[in-house]
Amino acid sequence: MGKKKGPKYDAIIDAAVIVFAQNGYHLSKVSKIAKQAGVADGTIYLYFKNKEDILISMFEEKMSVFVDRIKHEINRVTSIEKKLEIMIEMHFTQLELDPDLAIVTQLELRQSNTNMRYQVNEVLKGYLGLIDAILEEGIRQGVLDPDLNIRIARQIIFGAVDEVATNWVMKERKYALTPLASSISDMLMKGLSMKTQPEAETKG
Repeated sequence: MGKKKGPKYDAIIDAAVIVFAQNGYHLSKVSKIAKQAGVADGTIYLYFKNKEDILISMFEEKMSVFVDRIKHEINRVTSIEKKLEIMIEMHFTQLELDPDLAIVTQLELRQSNTNMRYQVNEVLKGYLGLIDAILEEGIRQGVLDPDLNIRIARQIIFGAVDEVATNWVMKERKYALTPLASSISDMLMKGLSMKTQPEAETKG
């Protein structure tokens, strides 16, 4: 079931990031990816079915490594606020360190093809699961509202982080992205935190 992997597979994945970023998904040819990777055109098809398979596999590979790194880092802290901040900060730093990958993930993965959108969402499940775990832990710790709708809260968090990242790419990365993580995390935590009882209303 698993894909055949190895140095050439990795080279093709890395080449695809560059080619998709420079030319856009639709204008990128498999032959261009092969040339960038330093392999023959036919070699691509030993590892991938087609261009769509390359794009989804690239996202899967990068996301898998990324999710493992975030898990490792957030497991080192107990504070929910810190866990969320680390996750957002690492998300932004990853994009800043690899501008080509940022272009591909924020723009080129947004295809109208229903099958591709389904596959992208499948790959995202690991990342979204990290958000769910942080929210569930926050409820257990009594930091977050026990009535919190985790599914909607997850959509709000991912949507906010994703929109800020996309805007940064659209503005041609003219400002630093990572320093925004702290204020975004703070805003989200304030919105999700335990409700305080309106004691003042009962006085006077």
